[in-house]
Amino acid sequence: MAKQELKLKTAESEKITINLGPIDLGQIDLLVQEGFYSNRTDLIRTAIRNQLNQHADVVKQTVARKSLVLGMQHYTRADLEATQAAGQRLQIQVLGLASIANDVSVELALATIESIFVLGSLHASAVLKTALANRIH
Repeated sequence: MAKQELKLKTAESEKITINLGPIDLGQIDLLVQEGFYSNRTDLIRTAIRNQLNQHADVVKQTVARKSLVLGMQHYTRADLEATQAAGQRLQIQVLGLASIANDVSVELALATIESIFVLGSLHASAVLKTALANRIH
């Protein structure tokens, strides 16, 4: 797999860990063994997608009510420099993936980002996350 493909795949998914009781896990393994799912992950992803589909209206209403960006939102150094030049500050609100470019300095981020609220994943350098810690909610 090429480096570019690996980066894209990493950006598309986050690894999570869950704890299951032995009965639930056994039932999952039984369904995999019987061919209903290719593996445990396939069943878990399917179950999560079914729940998200079931609650899609609530998600849409909440996204609209809270003025969240749905999907991916990337902030480049040029974006933040333009924000600074306009004398504005950002209130980043994302449901999905928010990312801040690696070439954004701490000073620029502090001058332009008022707050960050992300339901999903925030990709930024460790230095930026530390500097913005009191603004991340």
